[in-house]
Amino acid sequence: MKPTRQLHEMGQSLWLDNITRDLLANGSLQRYIDELSVTGLTSNPTIFYQAINGSSAYDAAIGQKLASGLAGEALFFALALEDITAAADLFRPVFERTGGVDGWVSLEVSPKLAYDTCSTIEAAKALHARAGRPNLFIKIPGTREGLPAIEEAIFAGVPVNVTLLFSREHYLAAAGAYLRGIERRIAAGLSPDVASVASLFVSRWDVAVAAKVPAELVNRLGIAVGQRAYRAYRDQLDSPRWQRAFNCGARAQRLLMASTGTKDPKADDTLYVHALAAPYTVNTMPEATLLAFADHGRVDAPIARDGDDSEAVLAQFARAGVDVVALAARLQEEGAAAFVKSWNDLLAVIETRSAALAKAP
Repeated sequence: MKPTRQLHEMGQSLWLDNITRDLLANGSLQRYIDELSVTGLTSNPTIFYQAINGSSAYDAAIGQKLASGLAGEALFFALALEDITAAADLFRPVFERTGGVDGWVSLEVSPKLAYDTCSTIEAAKALHARAGRPNLFIKIPGTREGLPAIEEAIFAGVPVNVTLLFSREHYLAAAGAYLRGIERRIAAGLSPDVASVASLFVSRWDVAVAAKVPAELVNRLGIAVGQRAYRAYRDQLDSPRWQRAFNCGARAQRLLMASTGTKDPKADDTLYVHALAAPYTVNTMPEATLLAFADHGRVDAPIARDGDDSEAVLAQFARAGVDVVALAARLQEEGAAAFVKSWNDLLAVIETRSAALAKAP
């Protein structure tokens, strides 16, 4: 049995953190579903920038959309929705088979809206309606301004992938926003069956501190943060407030381990996947990490509910001068800024490609 299948059998969903038109057209995504137990997919502005910048597969579609009067951001979302809905259709059998627990794809609102609550709400509703797929998550950043947008989107029945979470506290804030939206639906007599995941970014922690900590702490911070967030997640699901929501028909907002590709070339290329295996969670991994884990990954015991060494490890980082709370805030700000940069780069590529196609005979 492949390691990817073993991880799936343990109870963790494997999602691919990538999408390209070539991946859809050449059958690779379907093969990952059939052979590597992949049950979902996530995207972000950086992924779409790399997809469109690195391939001519989008040229015909760009030309068609230019001819219909689209340009810039509107043209991008038209392209993205074509890819995302095609992927959603591939995962629809998984979605149906699991009763909506799995089989999801994700599309992000413009990252320029990360600190604009009202515009985020409207964009989330509009994108979900345009896609017309029940297994589509709209990604909304878990920034301070994003939290009320998450609550409103959930209340409106829009499934949400909360992105850019970096700590236990970020996760708890996102879970609170989701639950408030669900509780409002229950109070209004609406179905509380609105899905969500909370995406905790892992590897960026270790990149941020690699040059500042002793050798014995290198590549250990992201795992410790993930373990701490997992305990908080399990405590939330066991709390009376969540249990009341479950009794009314709500579903859990699953914790998702994101940014699980190993950045350190000297470290194990499946480091985070192996260390953060846990039932009733999701791991969304880059394509290279997925293939590496399928080839030589291993599945041991899942994250311990209690008794792991994460708090002791975090204490070591504190003694080494790492302020986890301050660093989490900085990483969230930097993550939002990085997505804005990718967004601007993406629109620039589309503009350049559009201009070239307009001049073509």
